[in-house]
Amino acid sequence: MEFIIRGDKLKITDSMNDYIKEKLGKLDKYLKNSDDVRVNVIVKVKNHEQRVEITIPLKTYILRSEETKDDFYAAVDKAVDKLERQIRKNKTRMMSKQVKTNVDFDISEIETESEDSKKILKRKKVDVKPMNEEEAILQMELLGHQFYMYKDSETGKIAVVYKRLDDNYGIIESE
Repeated sequence: MEFIIRGDKLKITDSMNDYIKEKLGKLDKYLKNSDDVRVNVIVKVKNHEQRVEITIPLKTYILRSEETKDDFYAAVDKAVDKLERQIRKNKTRMMSKQVKTNVDFDISEIETESEDSKKILKRKKVDVKPMNEEEAILQMELLGHQFYMYKDSETGKIAVVYKRLDDNYGIIESE
């Protein structure tokens, strides 16, 4: 794996660098051609909390984990555990896609967690109305949802506004 590790308002020491590489190394067993995999790690500091963001872009998937703790090493441990859990949890989905695409995972090594996998319980059709970003945020807040899909009145494209973990908003736009 190729590691890109950087700190935001923080200097990454050699011991921090080695710890991140050692912990992420345990994901090697799940990845085929792990030498071609690029792992992006960003460590941020806010007040006394350490935030670790790990992103692994693969050909068919993007694995991402973000964790905030008082201790840097605990944050890394928790973030790597989340990534491993994502791989284990979605094993059956990845196996079904493996037939259709060239998946980057060696999922024969993964034990099946539980067959009580989550299913889609509800489908909903929505009428996307033209509105601007501010109207979409207001509508989302009025409904008490974490996201809201709308048609951008300026571009005419479908977009989704969502509430981020830092209580700000993000927008996903279609191409």
